[in-house]
Amino acid sequence: MQKHQYLVSLMEDRKEELLKLCSDLIKIPSVNPPGEMEAITSFICRYLEEHHISYEVLYPTPTTPNIVATLGRKGGRRLILNGHSDVVPPGNLEKWEFDPFSGEIRDGKIFGRGASDMKCGLAGLLFSMGVLSDEQVELDGEVMLAIVPDEEVSGSWGTKWLVESGMVTGDACIIAEPSGYFNCEIGQKGCCWLKLTASGVPAHGSLAPFVGENAIEKLMRVLGRITDLRNIPARYDDDTAAVMEDSKQNARRRLTAKGAAHVLNHCSVNIGKINGGTKINMVPDHAEAEVDIRVPIGISTKTVEEEICRIIQESGAQDVEYSFSWRSEPNSTPRTAGIVECLAENVQEIWKEPLTRTYQWASSDARFFRYAGIPTLQYGPSTPSGIHSYNETAEVTDVVNIAKVYLCTIVDFLNKK
Repeated sequence: MQKHQYLVSLMEDRKEELLKLCSDLIKIPSVNPPGEMEAITSFICRYLEEHHISYEVLYPTPTTPNIVATLGRKGGRRLILNGHSDVVPPGNLEKWEFDPFSGEIRDGKIFGRGASDMKCGLAGLLFSMGVLSDEQVELDGEVMLAIVPDEEVSGSWGTKWLVESGMVTGDACIIAEPSGYFNCEIGQKGCCWLKLTASGVPAHGSLAPFVGENAIEKLMRVLGRITDLRNIPARYDDDTAAVMEDSKQNARRRLTAKGAAHVLNHCSVNIGKINGGTKINMVPDHAEAEVDIRVPIGISTKTVEEEICRIIQESGAQDVEYSFSWRSEPNSTPRTAGIVECLAENVQEIWKEPLTRTYQWASSDARFFRYAGIPTLQYGPSTPSGIHSYNETAEVTDVVNIAKVYLCTIVDFLNKK
């Protein structure tokens, strides 16, 4: 307890430095796409140098700089801290009530693109390492910070590459993705990005449907049934069921859309793109659609594929072909994993609230760590209404207290006997 009081007071005394770091990161427009990451990479590297933290920058491609920094004693436990430095584009600037790259702090909020997703969380991890280094806090193990440049565009040359190449490995992982101060995410949905392709026979449109074969009509017969995927039942054990119920309650707390919690234990289906035809007076000989399917815990992508085959067969358009441009399985960490319990103790101490452990309705780089057998949770400041939308913010109180949780959890996890 005495050590925690010391650590918490350190963070409280230096909170203005933390908030400035958040602001400075937001001011750098590391938008992806296009993914120009050198400016923010240079800024982070300078911060690490100023705090005497060893690091290296790894380039699997010329445009994807990954920063891996380490602190502490090698040979003991290793805790991975993970965050991404890229943000989604701001979109229509006229829809913003403030400059998305101002990094302004006022009225108890931090303003700007990436405030929640996830520059304030990233700042909390980075600042925690700085405090540990500055104060020479004894660690009976090693903390490894992996900052990646491409989470917003699937993470292929960031976390995926770092983990699969063996550059980053450890005993547990904390990712600073937005979750809310009272909640950590211990599982997430898988994904199938489905492409449907229909072929037809061209003809003069004035003779349809007596000549030619209309590819768009074939495709529409399948698309008219594709939402049947939402009815696939999820199957899981009692422990998973309990977390799922907590997850739905958390979703109702964080999401204003009526019924949105339904997506947690059902497939979500979004027909995102349709192309087809040549011109209005021709029977189209080609049509295609792209569909985003998110797969919950309790359903496999194999089951989804089997259902897609059934839908195509029963639609009467058996020559419609399908393929997947992205396919990942749902994944989770046990709710009693050591890193989860360690974080929960510090949330209780700092926030005076119990930590909920829930599943995520989307996906993130956490899957790559879990596929590698590394217990992983997501915990970070979050204001859901602005994530990937306009007018993104984060609460100052959340940012500061969550950084306190990071700092105490790092020390507790690495010094646990």
